[in-house]
Amino acid sequence: MNSRRVLLELFDSALRAVDGRARVEEWLRPAPKKRSVVFAIGKAACAMALGARDALGDHIQQFFVVTKEGHVDPQLEGAGVTILESAHPVPDARSLEAGAELARRVLGLEENIWPIFLISGGSSSLVEWLEESETLESLRALNERGLAAGWDIGKLNLERRQISQLKGGGVTRLLGRRDSLALFISDVPGDDFGVIGSGLLGRSDGEDRVTRHIVANVDVAVSEVVNAGRARGLELERRTTRFDGDVNAVAEQFLDALRATHADGLVWGGECTVTLPEVHGRGGRNTHLALTMARSLRSGERLQILAAGTDGTDGATQDAGAIVDARTVERATLAGCDIERAWSHFDSGVALEAAEDLVHTGPTGTNVGDILIGLKQSAYSLRGDPLPRML
Repeated sequence: MNSRRVLLELFDSALRAVDGRARVEEWLRPAPKKRSVVFAIGKAACAMALGARDALGDHIQQFFVVTKEGHVDPQLEGAGVTILESAHPVPDARSLEAGAELARRVLGLEENIWPIFLISGGSSSLVEWLEESETLESLRALNERGLAAGWDIGKLNLERRQISQLKGGGVTRLLGRRDSLALFISDVPGDDFGVIGSGLLGRSDGEDRVTRHIVANVDVAVSEVVNAGRARGLELERRTTRFDGDVNAVAEQFLDALRATHADGLVWGGECTVTLPEVHGRGGRNTHLALTMARSLRSGERLQILAAGTDGTDGATQDAGAIVDARTVERATLAGCDIERAWSHFDSGVALEAAEDLVHTGPTGTNVGDILIGLKQSAYSLRGDPLPRML
């Protein structure tokens, strides 16, 4: 069995289980058919908007879509569709333009229109409408400070709300008492509407008439990995709590649990945090997590581990993550990479590229956080290599 291929298949099964297009279509298919305007914001915005179109067809009068640069799906383009590409993970002028346009369109909705909001991770950076006293420079400084310090999503969102007219239920307040629907792909602990997208459609201080539903989250993705493993004759243990916190602690916890399990492997969902130095290289939390575990694997240890983001990107890179084993460090070193320097300078993407261990998916149409999958299998089978002769 080629374990690398199996890990990629298991990860793909997770992505399909939380696909934005399929999940939104499934939820909206039995919904009332009335004149609607769709607002889709986030990394999965295009996929979710396509799902709405599949379900509601010509009942949708307009689409307003804001997504990460490079995440536009050409299937969605056409009459009545406005798609804006914006900045992530650090906002720029496009974020302010998109936020102002979002606010203008919400305030200008006709009375007989049913607004449908489709929100996924990344929305916080993609749209913004600042308080009058704030500037783009202060917004960027806040986001860069939070990313560098490794703030968790709760801390980052709390700070964002202080300078924003959209975050913390800002769009809900713009809607007033209008009947609306908001569907979410959640990438946050507890699937808190007040946290997803920094709470764009969180509950307002007063009463509102927004109906809210989670259509996909990391629990669904993890469950599907377990099911897909069982279909391949593998028993995978599922960690029931989300992983979070410092990347080094998560790496240690996952390796300890993987070594200890009596199952064929382990699957865990969540998001860790990384504290970046002022000067750093190519990488994100998943590649750094993967490289951290690779450095801790013992020679010949029969473990293979995938660490990847379900949105198909890792930080500011185009890498989804990586698959590592006990020979990762050796492969990278033989390719001329200084592993310790790469790790300490947060240049994990370069090291894992040298080891040929990176995973690329492109935009996935979803974003429920990160997935860790570990298999207990001979490291020699990772790339289909023959087992060494026993002496």
